[in-house]
Amino acid sequence: MQFTNIGIDLGTASILVYIRGKGVVLKEPSVVAFDTNTNKIKAIGEDARLMLGRTPGNITAVRPLRKGVISDYTVTEKMMKYFIQKALGRRGFRKPRIAVCVPSGVTEVEKKAVEDATYQAGAREVFIIEEPIAAAIGAGIDISKPCGNMIVDIGGGTSDIAVISLGGTVVSESVKVAGDDFDEALVRYMRKKHNLLIGERTAEELKIRIGSVFKQPEVDYMDVRGRHVFTGNPSTVRVSSEETEEALKEPVMQIIDTIHKVLENTPPELAADIADRGIVLTGGGSLLRGLEELIADKTGITTMTAEDPMTAVAIGTGQYVEFLAGYREE
Repeated sequence: MQFTNIGIDLGTASILVYIRGKGVVLKEPSVVAFDTNTNKIKAIGEDARLMLGRTPGNITAVRPLRKGVISDYTVTEKMMKYFIQKALGRRGFRKPRIAVCVPSGVTEVEKKAVEDATYQAGAREVFIIEEPIAAAIGAGIDISKPCGNMIVDIGGGTSDIAVISLGGTVVSESVKVAGDDFDEALVRYMRKKHNLLIGERTAEELKIRIGSVFKQPEVDYMDVRGRHVFTGNPSTVRVSSEETEEALKEPVMQIIDTIHKVLENTPPELAADIADRGIVLTGGGSLLRGLEELIADKTGITTMTAEDPMTAVAIGTGQYVEFLAGYREE
């Protein structure tokens, strides 16, 4: 009987599940809403995300993962169980083999917490894989060759920057600055510049629709609704993409500084390979307009985004299980 191999990209913002032979079967926000009176879970995933910032007193919508690590163990375990069952459907009773992806900077204790939660959620065997390696495999890079590849994976909670050669990480840095920090920077900017209070979801929409970090040929505008700081009344402000450039400058520069740091620590032979092959961006954060151009401008190295940056890590994690499983079964 064939075992099911599952790859899970356990992200701060969303969870993706990859099943061998089927591809990415599930992508939902990693949000759980539960009733504080009864301590029962009300909703998980997309249903819970819609409740963020809109819940009555007794219901809280939380993200059990913060900055790429488990902040609430019990809730994470329940959430994983729910997603694994939802992805597998009612098919088969054999426990699946699961590979879970974690940021490259996590500690052994944090790794153990992910492993335990995955076993509790019903895995037969668990593999923990570092995010940059999964991202590289998912982006279609052959990591087994003795050749340097640089991956910049910008997720929701962390950005992982690594140089990979011969199937392993040579130099890596994980920085707790990513998509969520872009949203927070926009929230701060709107408050400071326009005296407008906006929520997480509005900030994310602003980032996706007109967010930019490099001068674009055309300026885009968006009407942003929120609450005025002084009057307390609902208010609407028209924001330009040039303003988002100003707002996002600080978090984006932190990521670029980390890229410089990794490049400085890269052995010369591999640095030459990277100069030749360029930098590959993956993760949802890499979809920010102008990011490719900005990194290329600051490093002098050609930068490109993977074909499907959102799912690269999940696909890579799933393919990694198949690669390991192949070794076992030969």
